Amino acid sequence: MASSFNADAVSTCSEASTLVDGSVISNVPDRHGFLGGTQYSSEPRQGPPPETVLRREKKWLKMLSLWNFYMDKNYVKVRERCRKGIPMSIRPKAWLFLCGGRILMEKFPTKYEDCLRDNGNQKYIDDIKKDIHRQFPTHEMFSSEDKPGQHELFSVLKAYSVQNPKIGYCQAQAPIAAFLLMHMPAEQAFWCLVSISDKYLENYYSPKMEVIQRDALILQGLLKKVCRPAYNHLKKVGAEPMLYCTEWFLCAFTRTLPWDTLLRLWDVFLCEGVKILFKTALVIIIGCLGTAKLRKRATGLYETLDVLRNPPEDILLEENLIYNVCRLPLNERDFASEHQAQSLKMKAEKNGNGANKR
Repeated sequence: MASSFNADAVSTCSEASTLVDGSVISNVPDRHGFLGGTQYSSEPRQGPPPETVLRREKKWLKMLSLWNFYMDKNYVKVRERCRKGIPMSIRPKAWLFLCGGRILMEKFPTKYEDCLRDNGNQKYIDDIKKDIHRQFPTHEMFSSEDKPGQHELFSVLKAYSVQNPKIGYCQAQAPIAAFLLMHMPAEQAFWCLVSISDKYLENYYSPKMEVIQRDALILQGLLKKVCRPAYNHLKKVGAEPMLYCTEWFLCAFTRTLPWDTLLRLWDVFLCEGVKILFKTALVIIIGCLGTAKLRKRATGLYETLDVLRNPPEDILLEENLIYNVCRLPLNERDFASEHQAQSLKMKAEKNGNGANKR
């Protein structure tokens, strides 16, 4: 992201400046609140026509008013509507309902304020203070210390560290919390963060990172099933999955995808769970390495990782990515089988290491 620039390298106009690297610094935020950086877009989104949006809004409002019924009796309809994309006006409330944050907020109505009043662990407080200015610095909410975003981000992360002292604070939680704050009030963002950290990404943020290591191996096993040539290439160049999927999973793609695509992905992720992160990772890998022509560009480890970090733009377009994620030929049995296999493998290795130490 561009934070400083040379005036000689800038082409100016009344509303924006374009840097030599193509980045934009604007005086007017885009439709998502960005003033610059890789997420900035001056183009209007080509979304559904207004009458379609209005019709979807009405359906979502009805569904939210009968939420327990739909989740218990007609989850397929919820999933279908999430895959189509939640209307922007409905998204904050829908996310809160989908992830279970609403239930937690109603069950513990004073918890957020109680956590803020707590002094907290000074180590976590110091770590949070070091990180908050790094989160989306070109977004209007977080562009400076006097903007409300940084203060709210500190509060949400501090409150989580108090609420779950076993985890405390992990750096990868910061972009997720900031992303949530762009769409909802701080207390709601806090409860969504709690649900995502403790349920969707359970144990991802523990110090030893054993779960993320296991899930990286699960991703590798699933890739072998759906695209053997890409799997073979990654093995050949020595690209272990932790080298390319750690940030994808820990940050739930908030630092990876174009903004419109990210919003659509989260609509599905909060509905269907962590398997959507696996499927998204697989779609990106296949889009980067799925054909012989693509693999020719990735001659070694460095080149392969560079390709994975810079996927073709068409792969990341929202309709393309969501379509490919939803049609990927993997079912619950595939995930369960790979999960069991990798868990047993890690357990055996751990026991073996323990025996060697003795």
